Amino acid sequence: MPLVIDDDPYLWLEDVTDEAALAWVTERNAETEAVLAADGAFAALKERLREALDASDRIPYVTRRGAFLYNFWRDAGHARGVWRRTTLEQYRKDAPDWEILLDVDALAAAEGEKWVWDGAEVRHPDHDRALVRLSRDGADAVVVREFDLVTRSFVEDGFQVGEAKTRIGWTDADTVLVGTDFGPGSLTDAGYPRTVRRWRRGTPLEEATLVFEAEAGDVSAWGRRDTTPGYEREFVGRALDFFRGELYLLTSDATLVRIDVPEDALAYAHREYLIVTLKSDWLGHRAGSLLAFGFDAFLAGDRTAEVLFAPDGRTALAGHSWTRHHLLLETMRDVSTRIEVLTPAPAGAWARTGLTDVPALSAVSVVDTTPDLSDEYFLDVSGFLQPSTLYRGRIGADTEILKQAPAHFDAAGLTVEQFFATSRDGTRVPYFVVGPDRGPGRPGPALLYGYGGFEVSLTPFYGAVKGRAWLERGGTYVIANIRGGGEYGPEWHQAALGADRPRAFEDFAAVAADLVTRGITTPDRLGAVGGSNGGLLMGAMLTRCPELFGAIVAQVPLLDMLRFHKLLAGASWTAEYGNPDVEADRPHLRDISPYHRLSADRAYPPVLLMTSTRDDRVHPGHARKTAARLRELGHEVLLYENTGGGHAGAGDNEQAAHNNALLHTFLWRHLAPSD
Repeated sequence: MPLVIDDDPYLWLEDVTDEAALAWVTERNAETEAVLAADGAFAALKERLREALDASDRIPYVTRRGAFLYNFWRDAGHARGVWRRTTLEQYRKDAPDWEILLDVDALAAAEGEKWVWDGAEVRHPDHDRALVRLSRDGADAVVVREFDLVTRSFVEDGFQVGEAKTRIGWTDADTVLVGTDFGPGSLTDAGYPRTVRRWRRGTPLEEATLVFEAEAGDVSAWGRRDTTPGYEREFVGRALDFFRGELYLLTSDATLVRIDVPEDALAYAHREYLIVTLKSDWLGHRAGSLLAFGFDAFLAGDRTAEVLFAPDGRTALAGHSWTRHHLLLETMRDVSTRIEVLTPAPAGAWARTGLTDVPALSAVSVVDTTPDLSDEYFLDVSGFLQPSTLYRGRIGADTEILKQAPAHFDAAGLTVEQFFATSRDGTRVPYFVVGPDRGPGRPGPALLYGYGGFEVSLTPFYGAVKGRAWLERGGTYVIANIRGGGEYGPEWHQAALGADRPRAFEDFAAVAADLVTRGITTPDRLGAVGGSNGGLLMGAMLTRCPELFGAIVAQVPLLDMLRFHKLLAGASWTAEYGNPDVEADRPHLRDISPYHRLSADRAYPPVLLMTSTRDDRVHPGHARKTAARLRELGHEVLLYENTGGGHAGAGDNEQAAHNNALLHTFLWRHLAPSD
């Protein structure tokens, strides 16, 4: 049996900024750099990756706000990026004339802060002010500042909120709804806002009026105003856990009217409709369905729904977006996506037509729409070997190609295939294989990626970094669509919740074994990589079936499943994994906890653990402690902790290129030593 740690000797490494802990991290980083960055090919690889990340011919994706198309852009001359905008007429050009709104590099230099852009909310319908969010070195916590889009400057004495995991949104020109850190008792146990307050311009933040309050044990509270002309309404709600919540209409006299949908459903109002996405069966409708109700009729007790989508065994809902008169429905069939146009009907079934043809084993996604203005839409179509094409259209009219990205790696001789592996319980698990033709007797280095949690779906995408760092060198890249994800809807996710989490691990292991059976690779040439919840998956592979892999990389990983709920945002994930403070959950959490399964008497493949000191979502202590434990037990392990970057692991393209060069140098060294 694996040795279990009950008296953890490495708790001191959970103190993120402790001097001794940081000194230990510095030593580990130096070891990793000495082993990997000293490799003769490292510098050249990093330069190639940085070139791809900074490429000026990437598509600058945009969001329409009024007459302008907004974009945030990083390149070699703008490491931290610029927020900018242009017109559609200019955007159609190869070299648009961009109006720079905010230069984050200049701001960081002027203020002596490592600012990282976190987005902005432009006020509707005037589009003259914005609430800009800036993160210190990539953390989830942000500062908020009001920005004048006419003068292109921050508003002196405007809305400003100090560093916190703030939620804020406009209600009118002089009022916002805000949830932030107001001091003791104002945050949930997970560290998110517990209250929603109405804050009026010119008044102190601490005097903002309370309009809604969640419980300390909830994940968060939130509030927003729908500013659609003729349908102006305010809503508040609370997230009971990661998957359950309550939604309320906040009336003009401050009365709360509960929107009576299941706690695990996603619901919102759009004009005259209430739109509900089901995660469990309800009113005779299957989990995974998308329903439309008349909003006023629903409040009056009418539960007659128009079924906009119903799942089957192979097809799931991927998303949906509104234009002014239509709804764009995104679905997946065996993880390949398509889009339909649904048109509301005053009575009876909504009309539906296909929007565009998509090549096999590719992906199409809605980039942006303008539901308050027109039937305009922007679509992105791409695939593993197919660079993105950005389309613009209006429903009922022709589409135009706005931008086409060039190829950023050599795809000659590469193919894309989809296979299905059989998991331990007989479930068919799809996976994509990208790489050279590996005929019988010609296995090669392969890299298997997975996530398997929180209903996140992994669909085809074009990755220049993966192409240059892995595919061009002769490697095969594999994505496993294991349970815990959303590829087949809520049931696919729920099959690996809590005590059933090992099903996700078994699915991933089944894909690994199937790759070997098909002759694509061999165990000593097969690597595995995953981040965050995928880092937990990597820990499971290391401790449960190490014989399947030649090397493993876990990025910003979750590894200590008996203390995750006490570290940063971990308390918000108990609905996914279970609660270590609940006696009934502790046995299975101990069983799936990689940190507690580590043993000296089992052979493990080489491991690289990567994290960030500024990750305030998944605590860097997970990676630190696991590295320390593996070292103690005599196993081969490297740790690299970036000082910034937050949960993304990198705050700019230089950091991203460095991290990816370390990762792929590590993998290539162990999986293709003679190639």
